[in-house]
Amino acid sequence: MSELRNSGRKGSAGPVIPRGHTVGEFQNYQDASRLVTRLVQGDFPAAKISIVGHDPVIVESVRSKLGYGRIAMSGALTGFWLGLIFALLLGVGFTTNPDGETSYQPQTFAAVLIVAAGIGMLINILRFTFSKSKRGYLSSQMPIASRYQVIVPSDEAALATKALASAESD
Repeated sequence: MSELRNSGRKGSAGPVIPRGHTVGEFQNYQDASRLVTRLVQGDFPAAKISIVGHDPVIVESVRSKLGYGRIAMSGALTGFWLGLIFALLLGVGFTTNPDGETSYQPQTFAAVLIVAAGIGMLINILRFTFSKSKRGYLSSQMPIASRYQVIVPSDEAALATKALASAESD
């Protein structure tokens, strides 16, 4: 186990790249994960298994086109929710008469929500208009590797092979 977890210098702080016996090498994470599942099902100690990704890259997936319509809708929705929170906290639309009777005016409450949505929309449109790095799309980034290795400590290689054989026979 010390070979897998402490493969760097003695007394080194921080994470280190695991070293040991490579049980399998795959082109995608899902296949590596399936091998780990088989090892664990074969009663191999899970704490001794590592998946190491090599040659990491950042993949940016473009999700959709971004324009003023989407920006306006997003701002309106944000403004609406903020208006709702403040209206509820401040009790907008609820009044108390001098005789102690409470009344509710839904039109006042709705007006606050509409104004808040309009302000949110305006702020988002202005922010997008004056943004220096205006991109015309929405995207998300995710790190992936070009290959994945499932590694166990070298002194546990025989046990890993036995666990895989046991998991396949079940």
